[in-house]
Amino acid sequence: MKLILASQSASRRSMLDAAGVPYEAVSPQVDEESAKAALRAQGISPRDLADALAELKALKLSQLDPTALVLGGDSLVALADGTLLDKPVDRADAAAHLRAMSGTSVDLYSAAVIAEGGRPVWRHVDRARLMVRRLSEAFIESYLDQEWPAIAGCVGCFRIEGPGVQIFAATQGSHFTILGMPLLPILDYLRTRGVMTS
Repeated sequence: MKLILASQSASRRSMLDAAGVPYEAVSPQVDEESAKAALRAQGISPRDLADALAELKALKLSQLDPTALVLGGDSLVALADGTLLDKPVDRADAAAHLRAMSGTSVDLYSAAVIAEGGRPVWRHVDRARLMVRRLSEAFIESYLDQEWPAIAGCVGCFRIEGPGVQIFAATQGSHFTILGMPLLPILDYLRTRGVMTS
């Protein structure tokens, strides 16, 4: 059984590579911003929004290759008041996101949906809680000097596997979820489908 990752995310590819998962990475070519705006207009919860976007990506490629398992993923960061942080549009926006998170706890939702034959056959959404330490303006500027524009595609403006770990005082939840994908449940399903040896 062939597995397609509907993503070009370096973090998701790195997780699958490290776990020894055979797959092909293909960009799903979806208008994520339009889909996100339409779903948010319906008042959908952050958890369900991550799930819907992961499904959208998986279904798009599954319709093109119905014989493969297609893994779609999405991650969202929600502030305590429910405000969602999208990928920053520029460095100033990234600084604003870091200020908004400073000294608070945020929820990170990572969703994975596997589609086959143009329909979803498996899904999992996991949540991690991230306690952000108080960030000084000096730290924010120094951090962005080091990490911008590498974090331009990162919701929450961090790569926890790199300097982004400095943002946090503590984390609760799976490290894989924080990296962007609930890896252990995915591996479990891939074993049941014969993609991985059980």
